[in-house]
Amino acid sequence: MHLSDSNAPIFVAGHRGLVGSGVVRALERAGFSNLILRSRRELDLLDGAAVDEFYAREKPAYVVVAAAKVGGILANDRYPADFLFDNLQIQNNLIHGAWSAGVKRLVFLGSTCIYPKLAPQPLKEEYLLTGPLEPTNQWYAIAKIAGVKLCEALRRQHGVDFVSMMPTNMYGPGDNFDLQSSHVLPALIRKFHEAKGSGKPVTLWGSGTPKREFMYVDDLASSILHVLRTPEEELFEAAPDGLINAGVGHDLSIAELAETIRRVVGADNEIVYDATKPDGTPRKLVDVTRLFSLGWRPSVGLEEGIRRTYDWYLEQGG
Repeated sequence: MHLSDSNAPIFVAGHRGLVGSGVVRALERAGFSNLILRSRRELDLLDGAAVDEFYAREKPAYVVVAAAKVGGILANDRYPADFLFDNLQIQNNLIHGAWSAGVKRLVFLGSTCIYPKLAPQPLKEEYLLTGPLEPTNQWYAIAKIAGVKLCEALRRQHGVDFVSMMPTNMYGPGDNFDLQSSHVLPALIRKFHEAKGSGKPVTLWGSGTPKREFMYVDDLASSILHVLRTPEEELFEAAPDGLINAGVGHDLSIAELAETIRRVVGADNEIVYDATKPDGTPRKLVDVTRLFSLGWRPSVGLEEGIRRTYDWYLEQGG
């Protein structure tokens, strides 16, 4: 059942993360005042009994699952058992618990790493499980695939209104700027900011030719709210398996990204490419036909999104 009552109780799991905090901002801006939020200390999502008790007590009508154990390639490679087990536990507790508690609609957030490493571009939802995964983050991907399939299985067996959304590369206020573990966009903001005025070149890994898609976090949040508000028949006509990619529909090269960030930061440092370092996947773009068919479009362009993210970074004392 779609979200229409502004006083409906909505539980956002993972509300302190990049995506969860964006979802809270979008809901509050749209006038939804009955938000149920819990920190990790207040509710351990790995504890099934605690999650069941929470559902029984709070009775949320809608749930957004933005909680997950996340990390970069290094962390995924070093702690594969933690990434697989913890994410399976968190999402099983939240998704199955929501079904048991009679939640009206749930949106489970995954990642585009669920798609095969060598899938055709752009990535369509139906490419799921058609080939091998990227080995470096397969543990996280397998957990997310299990979450997508659990939503689909509950819908098939019990007729519940549970859907999954797969966001492309996210960025925005609340991002991680730690150079050891951050993604490419926030890492470049920090690199150019710290190099500004020094005259030293900024070095990027690889050739700069791989293409990537970037989505501002408030755009993702607005797409999640749009899906929550879409009537059931419309939603499942567009996505019969309940799987919807979230992206902006176009990408750019890492070199173009670096030049845009250099301009926004106001730096004039030379950009140098270290060809001895790997490029990664040549292209990673999601097919957004399903999401766009529901009438949603992004509203924050890349340059504006980077500017807002850089302003936030400076406010944090960057």
